[in-house]
Amino acid sequence: MTAAMVNPTLDVPAHSPRVRRFDRVALTSVFGDPLNPRTWSGAPKNVADGLERLGIAVEGIHPHLGTAGKLQVAAGNIVTGRGRPISGEQLLRSELARRRLATQVAHAAAQRGVRHVLHTGTMDLPAIDLARGVKHYLYCDHSWALAREHHVEAARYSRRALDAYERLEQQSLAGLEHIFTFGAYVRDNLINHYGVPPERITAVGSGMGRIAPYFGTKDYARPALLFVAKHYFRAKGGVLLVDAFLRAQAMRPDLTLTIVGDASSRQLVPRHPGITFHSQLPWEDLQRLYREATLLAQPMLNDPWGQVYLEALVSRIPVLGLRRHGLPEIVADGRYGFLVDHADPGLLADAILEAFAHPDRLARMAVEGQQHALASYSWDVVAGKIAFP
Repeated sequence: MTAAMVNPTLDVPAHSPRVRRFDRVALTSVFGDPLNPRTWSGAPKNVADGLERLGIAVEGIHPHLGTAGKLQVAAGNIVTGRGRPISGEQLLRSELARRRLATQVAHAAAQRGVRHVLHTGTMDLPAIDLARGVKHYLYCDHSWALAREHHVEAARYSRRALDAYERLEQQSLAGLEHIFTFGAYVRDNLINHYGVPPERITAVGSGMGRIAPYFGTKDYARPALLFVAKHYFRAKGGVLLVDAFLRAQAMRPDLTLTIVGDASSRQLVPRHPGITFHSQLPWEDLQRLYREATLLAQPMLNDPWGQVYLEALVSRIPVLGLRRHGLPEIVADGRYGFLVDHADPGLLADAILEAFAHPDRLARMAVEGQQHALASYSWDVVAGKIAFP
């Protein structure tokens, strides 16, 4: 759903003067060009569009390391005892990478005469230009402390690296004028774990992706599971779900599972008559799969928010996943979906069977979940809460 489909009144008190934080802002993203709709699931671009609808001029800055820069950062990690980076994420968390990326942002902002910089996705960059009067903001869906708890690679990081990431995150957060979080649970963590003053953090939510709402009928007695992961198949719970599905399907043979993943994920999915695997689907075909499914089973191990949850809800699909990160907040602690306490295939199998044991309940959850998503998640609302104090 696009912001144009749902445009509720911005959450700004009627009696408050509508004084914007800024009239011009630069958006940054270490994941790609922030004005490209493919970057970070389109969140920066959607925020930019929302801000521009409010009359705010938006520019994009993409700080990045070239091949030589990445090699230098990796070598620095080894020399300082933090170990060889095992992922691009770990590479970006190193002190040298942060400093170089922050320098790029400061230089670009100075060249353009920009005084306000909104970082999207992560604030791993120290604000090195505060003395010049530049104000830095962050729109994020997670924190390092939250990510570390369930990080699939955390056990492979050295103690020195983990301690450094914690210290560097503290430093980065200290330089921010204001922080905007997807969920309230992230706001609470920034306050309780990092000691950020509550008045400097606002939970603004998120909008949704391109899946259009579906208002047609479905047969919720037909147990059709859907799992969608464009990348990080294992981290998004794909392997865990396949194990759970095979257990549940042995008890209920009419269960089916449709998996959408990248081509490299195919080797992780067994050949089974009840499982259909797709990769590189056209958007229209993906939207059709949402409309045919009756339960999204997405036990993501460490995804902070999950755009796929919102895409399911607007498609009248209840959600089943783990009781962690943003999902409890999105499904109102189980009102619009099913929460499993532990990443255990047996527990997930039981939850799948329980969900389909009551088709009328599934149908009710689907309608109420769609109404909740349409009323609660809009990029215009996000932009309004960012723009107006």
